Amino acid sequence: MTSSADIELIEIEPGLWVVKRLHLTPARSDLPLPYVISDIMEPTEQVDGKFYTSKRQFRAVGKALGLTEVGNEKPKPKWRSTDLSEVKTARRRSISKAVERYAAGHRSKSKEIVGGER
Repeated sequence: MTSSADIELIEIEPGLWVVKRLHLTPARSDLPLPYVISDIMEPTEQVDGKFYTSKRQFRAVGKALGLTEVGNEKPKPKWRSTDLSEVKTARRRSISKAVERYAAGHRSKSKEIVGGER
């Protein structure tokens, strides 16, 4: 438990005090730019038979040749047959027909289980 003698106050302006808190510096790398991804890579052969050490050049050649880099392709948007207006209309008609039949007292007959037991 902390006593009131352990708390240190700092006056930030006349009549306004705040509790002095321990200031921790955020973890930083020793590198000058830790979030920069390098363009340099190991020499890699492209389909044109040349070796490239620049990611930018490697990708530019592939794109010019009409290749798709795996992981960067954009998939076609998915569509569902149930999104068609005719299907939606038929589904609504079927549900409303079932509700009307149920409201009229019609119940489906349960199938008999083998052996005559239910």
